[in-house]
Amino acid sequence: MKKRVLCQGLKSVILMLVFLLTAAAGFSQNKKDETPKPAQSIPELRQQLEKILADSHTPGMSVAIVHRDGPEWVAGLGKSDVAANHATTDETLFRIGSTSKAFASLSILKLVDEGKLSLLDPVRKLVSEIWFENRWEATDPVRVVDLLEHTTGWDDMHLREYVKDAKGMTLRQGLDYYKHSRISRWRPGTRMSYCNSGPSVAAYIVEKITGQRFEDYVTQNFFLPIGMKTATYFEQPSPRLTTLYHPDGKTPYFYWNIIERPAGAINASAKDMAAYVQFYLNRGAVGGTQVVPAADIDRIETPTRTWAAQEGLKAGYGLSNYTSIHDGFVYHGHNGGMDGGLTDMSYMPECGVGYFYSINAGNGDAFGKIGDAIRAYVTRSLQRQPVPAAAQLPANAREYAGWYEPASPRSEFAHFLERLLGLQRVRFGGGNLLLSSLNQIDQPFVPVSGEQFRYLPKKDHPEPIATAMLLTPNAEGRFVFIGGTLKHIPTWFAIAEIVLVAWFALASVSILLYAPFWMFGGLIKRRRRPAERAIRLWPLIAVLSLLAFVGLVILSGNDAIARLGNLTIYSFGLTVTTLFFAVASLAAAVALWLARKQEIRRFVRWFSIAVTSALLIATVYLAYWGVIGIRTWS
Repeated sequence: MKKRVLCQGLKSVILMLVFLLTAAAGFSQNKKDETPKPAQSIPELRQQLEKILADSHTPGMSVAIVHRDGPEWVAGLGKSDVAANHATTDETLFRIGSTSKAFASLSILKLVDEGKLSLLDPVRKLVSEIWFENRWEATDPVRVVDLLEHTTGWDDMHLREYVKDAKGMTLRQGLDYYKHSRISRWRPGTRMSYCNSGPSVAAYIVEKITGQRFEDYVTQNFFLPIGMKTATYFEQPSPRLTTLYHPDGKTPYFYWNIIERPAGAINASAKDMAAYVQFYLNRGAVGGTQVVPAADIDRIETPTRTWAAQEGLKAGYGLSNYTSIHDGFVYHGHNGGMDGGLTDMSYMPECGVGYFYSINAGNGDAFGKIGDAIRAYVTRSLQRQPVPAAAQLPANAREYAGWYEPASPRSEFAHFLERLLGLQRVRFGGGNLLLSSLNQIDQPFVPVSGEQFRYLPKKDHPEPIATAMLLTPNAEGRFVFIGGTLKHIPTWFAIAEIVLVAWFALASVSILLYAPFWMFGGLIKRRRRPAERAIRLWPLIAVLSLLAFVGLVILSGNDAIARLGNLTIYSFGLTVTTLFFAVASLAAAVALWLARKQEIRRFVRWFSIAVTSALLIATVYLAYWGVIGIRTWS
């Protein structure tokens, strides 16, 4: 149910905390994926994919390569059930995750075509019984289109929602289970932030207008007409449905009944998905019959609501369909994922070709390599789209130079960390926009038209379309769109944040390095200094508490959603360790305040002032963002 490794959204958010101490030191890992030599035939591609599966311990996969006039290859590889030794076939059902979302968009567009609603209708007008909060509702209501383009401003689903096994629950019950994530954090229709509950509310609108259960409406109006004969939103028996596995390829996950099924519950075979890809390539037609108007497919592929889209940027997230660029080729589609399953469905309408693949293990490295191999084969004889010539920088470009922070976080819980790790600097040189971040320096963006820019990779084919833009300043500030909405902040503020994070990181490391020396000294009677004991011990406890917090996140591993979304030793441990961090930091300050100056060595006193101040600043910051005493299960 996620975009990228997609149903683990909040899990990845929490795992970002692992990097808290290393961020200021500039730690990064920038691994360049190697594009394989293109296979020249299906048998050769099959060999490449089987080798990737074997090398990565991924049990099996489902794959389809499709042209406008029909499938080229539809297959299952490997095992769908390791213990039972079931072979994967082209009829084995795989969980396609967030690729499911497009059926909410297709359903809404069908009702629009029938005159039963408008994309611009306020959601509250249609389903007032579904709770959400938007303090701009009077002037900027959440509209139906915002649910599908992820421009509601809502937080993504919380861990409590992700972890719920909702077998037997209706869509309305799922939406009512926990509603407090549906709070607009900025004006709807301005910034895009991926949110699983948006398409689910749209699906409920479909239910209310049609009087049908959403899953039945989709089966009747899309699955069967498209030719997706075995696709379903519900659990199926083995061996019809693949088992999903941990990255080791051996340990299975239980079947997860998603609380909001329209967001990512579909199970589909390679045959189903081959028909689905061909449906897009033929612009909504199947066997010469228009299932939906071609204009609906055009609309699905077109973003309209963000500031960038309103100012003319064509690339982005449309109605459950987004633009991606690989090796100089432009694709449309959607990927998806959940614990143990990863999927990609992409196509190039201009070239008349697309693909689908899904694996049954949570192995991101294997997933990436498989995608590279398939795309290399699909594009082996295709001509890349011409790259627009470089234009002059906009006359006002220099006004946009400076520091920026992320302004549309997917999860509000991660906002405190994103704004630190996501600091970026824009400058202009050599006629290009140059973007620097924590892991890359001076990424070049070439001006192409007006305020739009295209990315120029240093070791890859240039991107043929604009993907970045300088946005018109508004009452909320100055913004740019580069992979997301970034807000300009004063230089002094950015430098202050960097200095404070570096100070905290150095203080934490120095506390750990100093501890063995004073502990060893305490074993020698003549070196014991009782007056200094408290001001050295409490900072150490604070840092060890933070390390314990990170350790619990790491130990939660591939089961982080279950372990942190429920009340467990892991989630309760996060609560306790953050409270210990705050208490120990405050105790360090009190101990330093009460210590008699004449009994403390000057070096120790100044060292204690420096590290305790850093701990106090961190405590205040984390408390402000709700991290101290956090309860991930509630």
